[in-house]
Amino acid sequence: MRVATFIEPGKMEVHEAPKPVIEKDTDAIIKIVRACVCGSDLWWYRGISKREPNSHAGHEAIGIVEEVGAAVTDIQSGDFVIVPFTHGCGECAACKAGFDGNCTNVERGGNAGYQGEYLRFTNANWALVKVPGQPSDYSEETLNSLLTLADVMATGYHAAKTAEVSEGSTVVVIGDGAVGLCGVIGAKLLGAKRIIVMSRYKDRQELALEFGATDIIEERGDEAIAKVMELTNNAGADAVLECVGTEMSVETAAKICRPGAVIGRVGVPQKAEMNTSSLFWKNIGLRGGVASVTTYDKEVLLDAVINGEISPGKVFTKQFALDDIQAAYEAMDKREAIKSLVIISETK
Repeated sequence: MRVATFIEPGKMEVHEAPKPVIEKDTDAIIKIVRACVCGSDLWWYRGISKREPNSHAGHEAIGIVEEVGAAVTDIQSGDFVIVPFTHGCGECAACKAGFDGNCTNVERGGNAGYQGEYLRFTNANWALVKVPGQPSDYSEETLNSLLTLADVMATGYHAAKTAEVSEGSTVVVIGDGAVGLCGVIGAKLLGAKRIIVMSRYKDRQELALEFGATDIIEERGDEAIAKVMELTNNAGADAVLECVGTEMSVETAAKICRPGAVIGRVGVPQKAEMNTSSLFWKNIGLRGGVASVTTYDKEVLLDAVINGEISPGKVFTKQFALDDIQAAYEAMDKREAIKSLVIISETK
């Protein structure tokens, strides 16, 4: 099979690799239909974090189940599924509490190579999300939105959920990448009345407004903080969705919260230490982490996409074939695409 392979920072290639096989009775083999490039993939692509050369890439996909292990009873061969980056078992304390991104029974292996023709997926019985029908039953736009449910839409929703966004809330979203934009959708789903997005890029601003944002702030640092306070009559935000992960973004989040507000943090931390004293003095909560992908998809997001309530697939602004994986990464690295869609196989 062909699969996207990391060679070195700035260089991706498509290599031939053995087709995966069932190794445990909890496995499934998935024929990938569509995959994509994530903003977090750019960390190792840019050399910011380390990755082993010749390792297979990707962690978001939709596909068709080709084969299942003996313990997989809820998913069958031929099912159309969302393939989350999380592999929750559905039975441990974390999964039962709704935090499948922190499953304590995650089986190692099978969690890379989503940007390829086939994937071995672990903990398949519960973690895979079955989609009614087949890919050919859906429009291209809906397929794109279903793909976001493997990570980015669920992660944006996680930011809003952990920030305790509720009916009538005033929310600030820090980060205008695909996760931040999906955070706008998540905040809207949870009833936010005002959604202020920090963004400097015209195409992202337009999409944020289409998704439900009410205000755009282009400034950064102290100017951005002053603008938020002006827009909220010096009250501050009820909730902040931190979708970047830098020290500056977290500090900004703390400064624009009203007392007692909560920050929903889904930007992967880029610094090990952080001074939390400012949170203490304003009774600000800091929550978030790895998204509960399967939980949110099954409870809310799958139906919202199928019913046309949300269209997160619009974050895909460029489309590529698997053989053009280098160009897919370059487009995101150069900010020429908000998120790159990778077509693996035909759906019709």
